[in-house]
Amino acid sequence: MKKPPNTSKVGRNQPCMCGSGQKYKRCCGAPNSNSSQPVQQDAAKSFDIQQVIESNRADQRIREEQQGLGRPIVSAVANGQRVVAVGGVAYYSARWKTFPDFLSDYLKRVLDPEWGNAELAKPLSERHQILQWYDAYCRYQRRTIATPGVVHSVGVTGVVACYLGLAYGLYLLDHNVELQDRLIRRLKDPGNFQGAYYEVIVANILIRAGFLLTLEDETGGPKHCEFSAVSRRTGTRYWIEAKMRGVSGVLGRTDEDGTRDPNPISQLIPHLNAALRKPAPDERLIFIDLNAEVDAYSGATPPWHGPAVARLTRYEQRELRSGVRAYVFVTNMPFHRSLDGRPLCVALPFGLGMGDFNKPGQFRLSDIYRQMQKHKDAHSIEAALTSYLSFPATFDGGLVSEAFGQSLPRIRIGETYILNDEAGRPIVGRVTAATVAEHSREAYIGFDTGHCLRVPMTVQEISDYKTHADAYFGRVEPKPPEPTGLFEMFEWLMEVNKDLPRDKLLGLLSGAQNIAALSQMSDGELLAEHCERMVLAAQASGFHMGGGRVRPMSSPNR
Repeated sequence: MKKPPNTSKVGRNQPCMCGSGQKYKRCCGAPNSNSSQPVQQDAAKSFDIQQVIESNRADQRIREEQQGLGRPIVSAVANGQRVVAVGGVAYYSARWKTFPDFLSDYLKRVLDPEWGNAELAKPLSERHQILQWYDAYCRYQRRTIATPGVVHSVGVTGVVACYLGLAYGLYLLDHNVELQDRLIRRLKDPGNFQGAYYEVIVANILIRAGFLLTLEDETGGPKHCEFSAVSRRTGTRYWIEAKMRGVSGVLGRTDEDGTRDPNPISQLIPHLNAALRKPAPDERLIFIDLNAEVDAYSGATPPWHGPAVARLTRYEQRELRSGVRAYVFVTNMPFHRSLDGRPLCVALPFGLGMGDFNKPGQFRLSDIYRQMQKHKDAHSIEAALTSYLSFPATFDGGLVSEAFGQSLPRIRIGETYILNDEAGRPIVGRVTAATVAEHSREAYIGFDTGHCLRVPMTVQEISDYKTHADAYFGRVEPKPPEPTGLFEMFEWLMEVNKDLPRDKLLGLLSGAQNIAALSQMSDGELLAEHCERMVLAAQASGFHMGGGRVRPMSSPNR
């Protein structure tokens, strides 16, 4: 095997950069340090239940990062057919190699092929919005698929976000809740399409974020919210309202039901008032989409962000009824305005009637953490919003590089492999540590034998690692923080020290002047105090991570 070029400048007698503890000349710098690669696992190794648990936990983390926190995709291959179970119905085809392949066919089936064919018979400009997207999606496929039948990795554009986004949202509803005929009828009706489409987007986000949805019947009776949701994390029940600004000439709206006002926030308060008028016995989640032009900006916040924050703040101070509160998510998802462009998903979370959710101010790191724990459901929605433009590629939650590439199964910490020593003799070693040098596309693998292997990685393997760095090597281990801010370092320390027992934490804090007050704190608060002190100590010693973190009010998905 050809040895990859050494791009480092580590001295031969210095500690090896892979972290093995050996000198570089006896580890990765040895003449034959990577003259072989790991091969199949030793089938005779003893069964390790803890290793199985850790490996399954890592695989579950990767699957959840791809599919969200709803029900996993249920699929299998039988007699050469890919079978996918959705809402009690089994769909099958021999053509589906990726999950997006299935989604494309699934959307046609749930909308009714006869209806779709009738729309296709019309001139393009007269077709329903979904069939106009379908035409653009077919043209996108012709441009990007070089070899039919071969899996390709391509970028997400506006039409992919629209067409597959709608398909995925309907699938998630069908698979996790139910797919109501009324919703399908509203989607097919040009006059009701926009409202139904945004409700599907919101349901998609909430299901991915780990909420159990209950759909409401809005036919007849008093007005009420579109649906309710219960958080799997906290058990809190929320009532959901979803509103999108109607713009004349966009998504089927006309001058009769759409505005020509170019101001993106022109309908923000009317939509907010309409949502608050509906009774909600529990907490509220209100989503309002601005349906604005594609945000042409290079910074972290769009031009409408400041005016929207100012208007919501003024509303909260002067117009909000006493005792009323709501989590408000102002979004702009203008994928439909630029079908061939790069889509952006931007969100402004605002705690209406809440002084401690996403409000400006100076806070201790531990206070920010406590606020995040208090509002963890809202923060999980923020995370789901930022991943809205990601679609599962595989049916089983596996890595793309393993499912479709030429890669061998990835190396896993705790597994045993056969490798060659410096003299080329085969030895058996158990992986104890692994890390990646992204700049040189190499993995550094440490074994309990004291050996370290340097293994080249493909572009797709690097991409998979960057997406699932904390679980890539078969064990969930928090990735060291990027050098961007003190809060990132604080979060990382909270994760790596989460198992410290209470007596150990109190011992570490025994020299604090307020130790009596600290001893009355909960375990989580005590850990936050300890980690904050470590960050401040590192900062005082000269350690720099690029400045303190200011939590963004907007969450652009780039």
